[in-house]
Amino acid sequence: MTNHRQPLSFISTDVPDAAQAFYCDVLGLELLEASPFALVFSDQGHMLRVQIVAEHVPVSYTVHGWLVSNISDEMFELTSKGVEFLRFEELPQDEHGVWTTPDQHKIAWFCDPSRNILSLTQMRSE
Repeated sequence: MTNHRQPLSFISTDVPDAAQAFYCDVLGLELLEASPFALVFSDQGHMLRVQIVAEHVPVSYTVHGWLVSNISDEMFELTSKGVEFLRFEELPQDEHGVWTTPDQHKIAWFCDPSRNILSLTQMRSE
């Protein structure tokens, strides 16, 4: 069976104004729609739907992420826009908050205004 389906991601927020500013102004995503139910963004052609909920309960794991070619450059740009990267006690992260996996991929995490955990991943160079 051939897959003809287009992926669609869902995240929730209870602070839609802050979420809209974050995803547009900080992450540079294009806002396609804003309704009382959701903010819909284009993320490089992939649809990201930020559902507006009365009470948001953040989870302790990554809910959305991006593959990047240079994690240091991406982190510098986001830090300049006020993003703070997360640290996890159980992971040996470098001074910038980057964890290098056993197979040499580099990952860094940060949160949106609703405390959804987002990530950047730079795959190992061959």
